[in-house]
Amino acid sequence: MLGSQRSRRKVTTLLAGFGLLVTGAALEASATATPAHAATPHRILFDDGHAEEAGNADWIISTSKPDPLSQDSSPSSETDWTGALSSWGVALQKTGDYSLKTATSALTYGGSSSTDLSNFDTLVLPEPNTLFTTAEKTAIMNFVKNGGGLFMISDHTGADRNNDGEDAVEVLNDLMTNNSVDSTDPFGFSIDSLSISSGYPAAISDSTDPVLHGSFGTVTKSLIASGTTATLKPSDNSSVKGLLYRSGYSGNTGAFFATSTFGSGRVAFWGDSSPVDDGTGQSGNTLYDGWNDTGATNAALALNATEWLAGASGSGGGDGGGSGSCTAAQLLGNNGFESGATIWSASSGVITNSSSQSARTGSYYAWLDGYGTATTDTLSQSVTIPSACTTAALGFSLHIDTAETSTSTAYDTLKVQVLNSSGTVLSTLATYSNLNAAGGYTQRSFSLASYAGQTVTLKFTGTEGSTLQTSFVIDDTALNVS
Repeated sequence: MLGSQRSRRKVTTLLAGFGLLVTGAALEASATATPAHAATPHRILFDDGHAEEAGNADWIISTSKPDPLSQDSSPSSETDWTGALSSWGVALQKTGDYSLKTATSALTYGGSSSTDLSNFDTLVLPEPNTLFTTAEKTAIMNFVKNGGGLFMISDHTGADRNNDGEDAVEVLNDLMTNNSVDSTDPFGFSIDSLSISSGYPAAISDSTDPVLHGSFGTVTKSLIASGTTATLKPSDNSSVKGLLYRSGYSGNTGAFFATSTFGSGRVAFWGDSSPVDDGTGQSGNTLYDGWNDTGATNAALALNATEWLAGASGSGGGDGGGSGSCTAAQLLGNNGFESGATIWSASSGVITNSSSQSARTGSYYAWLDGYGTATTDTLSQSVTIPSACTTAALGFSLHIDTAETSTSTAYDTLKVQVLNSSGTVLSTLATYSNLNAAGGYTQRSFSLASYAGQTVTLKFTGTEGSTLQTSFVIDDTALNVS
């Protein structure tokens, strides 16, 4: 089949995202009324890399970073650690079931840093005041998608503590709506641009909810001392659930505390930072003791939510982005190319909706080569295959058409390869050529189970000779693990 020859253009590399780093995760042993210390502590990372100490804010568990134990290795009182969140940190530390760290630099997922998200079960974002970078948003979203817990704590609109033009409402909404993993309302809620001066949001009646009724106590009310709420959108994510509501509100509006899931992970939202402020911290900060407010049960809410996010409460989900169980999932981002040139790294023009070829489904597809001149096109994506997965099936649909007439010589080729993080080829799964040209798409599949526990790059490389075009057209990729 001759197909269509493409006009020649300069081949450049489009890095439209650095790949989807995916890890599986493990649901830790469930807590009982009198739990023994967890054999492997639930690992919690508190962010302090996005102006969490700007202005009067002091949203840290300890001035010792990344390890609060360097300030006091066995804290018995919240003042043993210095920070407005020290009550929260010390309460977790005293159980013996949690390992706590603080991140002070850019958030990563799949890297070698000691505070890389792959080393943790839960990430706490306590009123971030600077926007996350594109790479950070990719890291956070993939961490959650693959089993991590995400605790997002906002404040009222206009609380721009470092005067950079961004407040926590804008920062967290940007994370949810402007990322390379899923920007289509992934958690099922948006944060309202409100400044609510005061109130005591009440908990819904649900005796089975592990956040409202966890091992740290029963939640009845929280506290608003200049905060905001969220609008829920269950049509976008049916798992979203409001747990505490501003007085006079219910259902999808006025949710002061909400939970949701995304992929294999869990998400919690709190509309104010005052409830987790224990009133003590570094000198010079103006703080408010919401943690011990007698009209609310903020401590129980914060601790139960942490327990649930880390997978310690024994109720499904929240497997922990760096742990080792396998949740059945499809791991490739933008696997049908319908989001255009995102997630994948590709040569310019490879991901296209050109009418000169046809997608198998949808409008977009990946078209390598097809110029009739010496060309090398590539398409790749990184992925982490959970170590506990026994099945990892790579599949894609491939159409090949060519102007070559030889029935014996492979002038133009497409290699499908697996590379490690250093770019070394671990395996060539298949090599196709002009000799494989045929009408329509053919389904191709390969097992990647031998790479469980590794971060690998899946790479397609099309190499075309100097005359007569061959087009390698790919659509509907998938990497299904179980």
